[in-house]
Amino acid sequence: MTNELKDTQLLEAAGTTAVERGAGGTSPKGNADALNATKESLEDYTLRFAPRSYRKWSAGVVATSALGGIAYLADFSIGANIGISYGTVNAMLGIVVAAVIIFATGFPLAYYAARYNIDLDLITRGSGFGYYGSVVTNVIFATFTFIFFALEGSIMAQGLELGLRIPQWLGYAASTILIIPLVIYGMNTLAKLQVWTTPLWLLLMVVPVAYLLVSHPGSIDDFFAFTGKTGAGGTNLASVMLAAGVCLSLMAQIAEQIDYLRFMPPKTAENNRAWWRAVILAGPGWVIFGAIKQIVGMFIAIYLIAKLDPDASATANEPVHQFLGVYQEMMPAWLAMTLAVVLVVISQIKINVTNAYSGSLAWTNSFTRITKSYPGRMVFVVVNLVIALVLMEANMFDFLNTILGFYANCAMAWVVTVASDIAINKYLLKVSPKVPEFRRGMLYAVNPVGFVSMLVSAGISIEVFFGAFGAGIQPYSPVFAVGLALVLPPILATATKGKYYLRRTDDGIDLPMFDADGNPSDARLLCHVTGIEFERPDMIRSAEDGPDGEPQFVSSLALSTDTKGSLVLPAQK
Repeated sequence: MTNELKDTQLLEAAGTTAVERGAGGTSPKGNADALNATKESLEDYTLRFAPRSYRKWSAGVVATSALGGIAYLADFSIGANIGISYGTVNAMLGIVVAAVIIFATGFPLAYYAARYNIDLDLITRGSGFGYYGSVVTNVIFATFTFIFFALEGSIMAQGLELGLRIPQWLGYAASTILIIPLVIYGMNTLAKLQVWTTPLWLLLMVVPVAYLLVSHPGSIDDFFAFTGKTGAGGTNLASVMLAAGVCLSLMAQIAEQIDYLRFMPPKTAENNRAWWRAVILAGPGWVIFGAIKQIVGMFIAIYLIAKLDPDASATANEPVHQFLGVYQEMMPAWLAMTLAVVLVVISQIKINVTNAYSGSLAWTNSFTRITKSYPGRMVFVVVNLVIALVLMEANMFDFLNTILGFYANCAMAWVVTVASDIAINKYLLKVSPKVPEFRRGMLYAVNPVGFVSMLVSAGISIEVFFGAFGAGIQPYSPVFAVGLALVLPPILATATKGKYYLRRTDDGIDLPMFDADGNPSDARLLCHVTGIEFERPDMIRSAEDGPDGEPQFVSSLALSTDTKGSLVLPAQK
């Protein structure tokens, strides 16, 4: 019998009695919320550390699953849009600038997720934001998931309209409803879906591009000669930064990669090389594949405009038209249409199950922390998808560059702030605890180091983006977002002497947190609220002792639904 099955049976056996007795003095309602959250977490670990007993996948399977989530076609639209607007050279330089920033800032986050088996919200809490301070970053991430769900859903609706004559409004609804049953069962289902669909997706994606390069070598010269709407040749720094700003809207994609990477197996001497390869490729390495797709999207769009129809720019930014145009040169029209629609549908499903899944985790995490109640992850799957559907019906394609450019400033402020705290404050200055802390009671409610840094960098860069400081520096809002988010955390951490990172340094448990290899321990302790055993990193001593004065332990999950705070240990002076 697997550990997760044992836990499920334990829960079902213990659930009623725990609620009836109000274990540890907590209210029956509080226990019910803790039990409900625990039951669902046995599948997706919405609110907490992913235990070793659940992480049975190899590093390769986790990496493949994570990379399956970047099958989205939005990169083709982004590449086409910035290429048409700013020309090939400027757009490619912008893509490179964005890729370098995304890789550099994504690496420390991916490492922490894989090493400590926690998602980006839990990393953010202990990296300068505090227990409640990271709620705002959860909202930023949830926004990312519904923006890109809407973008991918719009692409699918375009494909359905073109291939099956389904009205776009109905295609929007179909692309939304289709995803709901696929995200109910969490990581187990997502891993299988991504692994099974990846070979066909790669075939449909790579073959037409290879054909275009081999059969039309002259298209390469046309590609590099394309100057965009401005018609001006050469490199323009403002255009490069505007292009980079659009690409940087994808910075929050690292959070979706981390939703898979947190299930990495323990790092040992035997799997060291495979472990690192998986973390780098499926973590910050996603942007390498993303940049390639952006360049390919730009290449196909420019080919369609230059070789087929100069007026094709109206639809050349739509992936279904891009691939249909190439497929039609390779095969009969009916087969080209079929394959283009199949590609769009597979890509949309592969990414939007991840968008829906990750968005539901973000909303649930924030809601539970604020209200101390747990309505269930599926409630927020529906909430996230309804918001995405509204965006689709509003025809977000018409103002895509503006949406992504604005959002990029928020994403950059958050991710760079966390990366700065890990790389500089934890490792260089050593003013931030190196081991990420995420448990209630161990952290202050808000840590000004990360929270203020993010608000300032996001606020100023957004003002720059909308021209508050003049048109001359307007294109450089990404520079302000990244620069401020990079330097403010060490300044504030030094000024506050790291005072607001930890409310407590002792969690009241004598067992070591890590094993001999430095991996989170798999020792198990009984949670007196839920009646279930949890692994050591997820546990903390309860403020309420047992009937005979013996120490009791409580899981981070039960603490998150403790409405009265009676289980939270006092602060240490």
